[in-house]
Amino acid sequence: MAILRGGRRIGPFDIRLGLPRDRSLENIEGDKRLKDPLGVQRASTIGAFVSEMAQGEGFARPNRFLVRFYLPSKMKLGIFGMEKNEVGPPPQQTFDPYSSAEMQKNVGLMCSKVTIPSRDVNTTENIIYGPGRKMPYGYSYSGELETTFYGDKFLRQRLFFEQWQEKIFSTQTHNLNFYNDYVGTMDIYQSGQFATENDRESVTYGVRLHEVYPQTIGSIDYAYGEEGIVNVPITLNFRRWESLTADQIGKSSIGTPLGQLPSVVPSKDFGFVDSILNKLPPEMKRAGRNVVNTVRRNLPIGEITGGRVFPPFI
Repeated sequence: MAILRGGRRIGPFDIRLGLPRDRSLENIEGDKRLKDPLGVQRASTIGAFVSEMAQGEGFARPNRFLVRFYLPSKMKLGIFGMEKNEVGPPPQQTFDPYSSAEMQKNVGLMCSKVTIPSRDVNTTENIIYGPGRKMPYGYSYSGELETTFYGDKFLRQRLFFEQWQEKIFSTQTHNLNFYNDYVGTMDIYQSGQFATENDRESVTYGVRLHEVYPQTIGSIDYAYGEEGIVNVPITLNFRRWESLTADQIGKSSIGTPLGQLPSVVPSKDFGFVDSILNKLPPEMKRAGRNVVNTVRRNLPIGEITGGRVFPPFI
């Protein structure tokens, strides 16, 4: 609404002028609000918090993860039962051996609890004069990882780690094998859904544990009053871990950067009259543009083309 508004009809033209109450439309290109992310106001702490989380596409969920095991290529764990190959009628159905490679995927999917391990900077106190300083001299890892796996009816998940342990030592001769013959690799992935992709689960973060082997196969308690799923506790040993996201192991790329927000581009000026009108206040600009459009339509060329073609500078 304008503070003052007036108009007069001169011939075929209806000219109206007024003093605007709001001048927010005078410099649209310089409006700072256009630089804020879409849908978020930065005027408050809550708005800034929501904006930052929107850029990160939400929070990471502790129940959205995946585990993968990679054993040494020359280490074979044997057969883990038979898998039914349902092709054709019953006389044509066969049972294929469930190999150790397939069991590695099974165990990773059955992992119900895992922890991304920590990494510490080792320090020693150095006092020369005044308060001392904690000076780093190295770094270390916890070296142990507590995990839990769902067990199926045959407890093949427990059998997997039993056979892995038997590659470390012999239960008959009690001899130990070479270290590099039984240590493997383990990946832990944080999963989520990308806002720009039509998917359900994608890897958004990951760590890789090196020199992994099962140290302890935990006990399983049975009781008549217990219900639910049997959990297989396993304690793994490892030497070190690396971030798949930050360290780019094997040129792996996890996650993609957010896309750039579209920028607002001001419209171009067409002709001498338009360049003058754009420098006027909004109310006068609107009235002047109405007059120019009427002139364009009433000119001989404008009458033929409906105002779509008009002489230059108008």
